[in-house]
Amino acid sequence: MKSKAIQDYYPDDVSHCYGCGKLNEHGHQIKTFWDGDETVTRYTPKEYHTAIPGYVYGGLIASLIDCHGTGTGALVAYRAEGRDFDTMPPFRFVTASLQVDYLKPTPLGVELELRGKILEQKGKKVISEITLSANGKITAKGKVVAVQMPENMIK
Repeated sequence: MKSKAIQDYYPDDVSHCYGCGKLNEHGHQIKTFWDGDETVTRYTPKEYHTAIPGYVYGGLIASLIDCHGTGTGALVAYRAEGRDFDTMPPFRFVTASLQVDYLKPTPLGVELELRGKILEQKGKKVISEITLSANGKITAKGKVVAVQMPENMIK
């Protein structure tokens, strides 16, 4: 993996997201990388991310899938244009649609791995399928429709 994730290149004015913003000290600050033709994020939940003792809260799972999907969108956009992550204008994606299926309880206390597969890229839209695994077993999956952030959202 590269030493820097796509989120490390987000401009400061759009780096406050609770899931992936490097400037949000209270957030998850996830990091998304290419791994071949898939994207990958690893995250270890804290003890307070509890649904019931021993299991991860479903809202955290949805949040991780959501932000991994938008990070995937940015990675795809840079790759499609053959650009380095530090080139301008920056690509920043937001969620247009999020679907999450919880397949089995996700254990707390282990590193989670999210993997993204690109289903479609068309214009400013990227659709990806995201799986979330714990101990090598898929416990949730999602579909994220990510769209390039509208200019009016950027200050």
